[in-house]
Amino acid sequence: MNRLLIIEDNEQNFYLMRFLLEKSGFTVIGAEDGPKGVAMALSSAPDAILLDIQLPGMDGYAVAAELKKHPELDAVPIIAVTSYAMVGDRENIMAAGATGYIEKPINPSTFVAEISDYLIQA
Repeated sequence: MNRLLIIEDNEQNFYLMRFLLEKSGFTVIGAEDGPKGVAMALSSAPDAILLDIQLPGMDGYAVAAELKKHPELDAVPIIAVTSYAMVGDRENIMAAGATGYIEKPINPSTFVAEISDYLIQA
């Protein structure tokens, strides 16, 4: 498993995640908003989806809920990578359909290992 879809509208966040993951051998594709992310998930068969919550067009909660409607994506982990870190935020995104949660700012020294752990669990 090594094809990851990152749905992230912040170019700097996307660049950092892509850099760290590609350096570790992953193939990374990206979408900058919710609707494009859903379309790419359905057309590209990623091994995991890294999902920001605050997105234009369709927030991460709606994206996760939409992705869960597609049985072909049932085995694909959806990992929220978000700055939403208030009480209840983790529970809310997990209830919407995410299978994992990583808080921003990401820790570059542990990020790839965290993503790999979710892939092993899938």
